[in-house]
Amino acid sequence: MSFQQIIGQERAKTLLQNGLRSGKVSHAYLFSGPKGTGRLQTALTFTKALFCENATDDACGECLSCRKIEHGNHPDVHVISPEGQSIKIDQVRELQREFAYRTQAEGRKVYIMEQAETMTVQAANSLLKFLEEPMSPIVAILITDNGQAMLPTIQSRSQWVPFTPPDPQIIYNALVEEGCSALLARAAVHLVNGIGEGRELCQQNWFAELRNVMLQLGKECGTRLSSALLMAQQKVFKTELGEHTDMLFRLFHLWFRDMLNYQFNRQENLVFCDQLDAIGRIAWSKSAQGWIRCMAAAAEAQKRVRANVSPQLAFEQFLVGVQGGT
Repeated sequence: MSFQQIIGQERAKTLLQNGLRSGKVSHAYLFSGPKGTGRLQTALTFTKALFCENATDDACGECLSCRKIEHGNHPDVHVISPEGQSIKIDQVRELQREFAYRTQAEGRKVYIMEQAETMTVQAANSLLKFLEEPMSPIVAILITDNGQAMLPTIQSRSQWVPFTPPDPQIIYNALVEEGCSALLARAAVHLVNGIGEGRELCQQNWFAELRNVMLQLGKECGTRLSSALLMAQQKVFKTELGEHTDMLFRLFHLWFRDMLNYQFNRQENLVFCDQLDAIGRIAWSKSAQGWIRCMAAAAEAQKRVRANVSPQLAFEQFLVGVQGGT
């Protein structure tokens, strides 16, 4: 993997490659942005470029150093992940001990910390000392959903590298080029942030089944409550699809948004573009405010499921709310 192969994140790539070209590599980077935006992939690519034997501002992917990093066995590169719910002080101390030893390759060492915001207070304070008094040329890459959740002293000693959700159209085009179903990809890019998660979702058989069931329910739920309840019981809650009710409500949210887009003559933005005739029939059955309330009902049902409310009960309450919105 090279920077050229990373989709989107042009600002982050430019910042990192400028540092590589100029030789002004920071001792600490804060990769801040939502999950699925390629933060770890970019961190590993940047690390390969730092050690690459053939390139100056990118990774060749072919030299021994690049291959070692790709396979996770480079002696001077360490990836740290939470043990349980947090990154603990013992993990930071072990890292410090590891880097205190003389390694095979003299010079730079790199550590990548995933979910850095989960560090305990003791671990964060220990890391801060490590950042302030490195024992050798060390590059720290701290990956976090929210850089503001890090200690202010760590924030101030790190170079921020922002990661943002990529343009859905770019991800959609890439997924279709790879051979993913265009209909599934159109939905997936609105449900996940990156191409990796989008690809994985499109490859799940249950996702295609859930999309079809949601469309059947979507056409019923506005007028025929009992029919929709029976269908949901038979096709969702008595099957393996019952494990994916959170995703079902997210798909409903997109379905209701399609109704708004149709009302406002934005057909090019429809997610369920293969359902144009049905959307045309249903869209005017409610006002724009009514569809917005339906979207809110889907979001509320998601919250209930995540709060361990029975998915079937949450769905019944959701249907009642949808029928009530006009």
